[in-house]
Amino acid sequence: MSLPVRLFGLSLLGATFALAPLAAHAAGDAAKGKTLFETNCLSCHGATGKGDGPVGVALQPPPRDFTKGEFKFDANKDGKPGEDADLMLVITNGAAAYGGSPLMAPWGHLAEQDRLDLIAYVRTFHQ
Repeated sequence: MSLPVRLFGLSLLGATFALAPLAAHAAGDAAKGKTLFETNCLSCHGATGKGDGPVGVALQPPPRDFTKGEFKFDANKDGKPGEDADLMLVITNGAAAYGGSPLMAPWGHLAEQDRLDLIAYVRTFHQ
């Protein structure tokens, strides 16, 4: 293989890795996620994502405050808690599966795209 072809291949590979994090955040539709959040999550996490929903205020431990942008679980065990993959696993399997509160129930019955949309919307609380 010629040098220019190898360099092009390496450039393409590098661009793929550089754009991968952007693709992970682009996977969900925040507008659709908002509707799902209001239906499924608002009662605990609150309209503004602070964990102060009508049910959430009575829970111990309280629901996660999404406005802080701090996520506890490294569910995929890659050393980086709070990535989209971690949120997907927690939403799918519930927080108890990762040492968290059983009050954060599993939502694996939602379609995968719906869960991606929820993640995109949850990310909007922390600007």
